[in-house]
Amino acid sequence: MNKLVSNSRTRVQLTCRTWFAHPQRGVLTAAPNTPKSRLASLNPPPPQRTESRRHRSGGAGMNVFDREMKRRQRKWAASLQGSQQFDYLRDEVGSRVADRVYDIARTFPLALDLGCGKSHIAQHLSKDVVERLVLADTSEDRLNQRSACEIPTQCVLADEENLPFPENTFDLVLSSMSMHWINDLPGAFRQIQSVLKPDGVFIGAVVGGETLFELRCSLQLAETEREGGFSPHISPYTAVSDLGNLMGQAGFNMLTVDLDEIQVDYPSIFEVMTDLQGMGESNCAWNRKSVLHRDSMLAAAAIYQEMYGHPDGGVPATFHVLYMIGWKPHESQARPAKRGSATVSFSDLTQVGRTVTKETP
Repeated sequence: MNKLVSNSRTRVQLTCRTWFAHPQRGVLTAAPNTPKSRLASLNPPPPQRTESRRHRSGGAGMNVFDREMKRRQRKWAASLQGSQQFDYLRDEVGSRVADRVYDIARTFPLALDLGCGKSHIAQHLSKDVVERLVLADTSEDRLNQRSACEIPTQCVLADEENLPFPENTFDLVLSSMSMHWINDLPGAFRQIQSVLKPDGVFIGAVVGGETLFELRCSLQLAETEREGGFSPHISPYTAVSDLGNLMGQAGFNMLTVDLDEIQVDYPSIFEVMTDLQGMGESNCAWNRKSVLHRDSMLAAAAIYQEMYGHPDGGVPATFHVLYMIGWKPHESQARPAKRGSATVSFSDLTQVGRTVTKETP
């Protein structure tokens, strides 16, 4: 049964497909003939590209993202007046991660929220489930704006790619909407597995799959038409089929990976991009294009509306949220039986009903 939850900001349909209705903020609405000065006010210029050397993360994985740029983007987003209005997606995903914690029938003495932001998970947890919580993030501003919760917390400035915690420290590690900006994701999984105690569990959520495909396609078609080619404006995302393999290689077992499709309705493409900046989710890939020309932007708005727009004039933005659960091995955990040890064949199951029928008087 579908359950509808409504308030002044969102309308959430709790099914496998989840819908948000974004409120129309009149000051951010832009028509296709919006003057250039108006467009500049809607889309503040991104921070300058860093000139620092592109170090590899962890010494192994691909160096796709500029981590220093991502730190500055998050700091800028946290400094915005009324920045909480951009937290709707993180709050929703954080509540769903918390639901998965409640599904586990145990109390966790010490937990870590990795890339916690403004503690979007902790506000949905109780001290009956988590007794103590460490909040770790790369942005001090976001930690200072964390939501209140009843769990005793400790804040730590830490990079998701280089965890400063010793082995076998935490009973539970959480992460929500942060790990998709990590360069060395296999290395990050190995570090998380290391800081977990035996029989500890990692529960995380990242955006991946075909997230923001509407925006990606519109920008590519617009730039191809107006400039004769396109540049990447949406960062690459992890495929759902890869997460299980990466976690298995990192040493996790009893893996679970599932996907939610969340669609948010906006008045136009301009609100989509403004909210992404407000979330601190602007592209930080090394190969990104720092300038989006006005003509291409207006063409993208028209294409977005034509290809994906609603009859009422709004446009959707789709987020694929991948949830993952993995356990650190322990001798007490259930294990699959050895191959060939079965005593009943699947073909015998067809005889079960017939046997019961014959024995019934």
